[in-house]
Amino acid sequence: MSKDLVYVPMSADIVHPGHINILKIAAQYGEVMVGLFTDEAIASYKRVPYMPYDQRKIVIENIKNVSQVVPQLTRDYEENLRKYKPRYMVHGTDWREGPLADVRAKAIGILAEWGGEIIEPEYTQGVSSSMIQQKIRERK
Repeated sequence: MSKDLVYVPMSADIVHPGHINILKIAAQYGEVMVGLFTDEAIASYKRVPYMPYDQRKIVIENIKNVSQVVPQLTRDYEENLRKYKPRYMVHGTDWREGPLADVRAKAIGILAEWGGEIIEPEYTQGVSSSMIQQKIRERK
């Protein structure tokens, strides 16, 4: 019996315990596919990543529980969701409000077409890429 496919979108420029937590949770639901945002996709809504896509891909594909890494070309997940038709998509609760709320609503609708679901683990408190970047800036 094949495992359910679990799609996890990530930028993963600065990998931290919150990323590992999301991947651990995702692995409980099936085979983990990370949709890794391309450099262009990240730059479209925040700064250019420190590590280029190829380097971030090497890091992510070598993390326990990750079965495969595919490019996530835009902030909109529709293309990859329709292409891979995952049973689950795992995303932290940080997208329930703000600029990604519309993207979330669209993803829920697309997944529902084939009975897919979104799993939303509570955002890992006390750690984020933004917080790490701020600490780096403060130390300069």
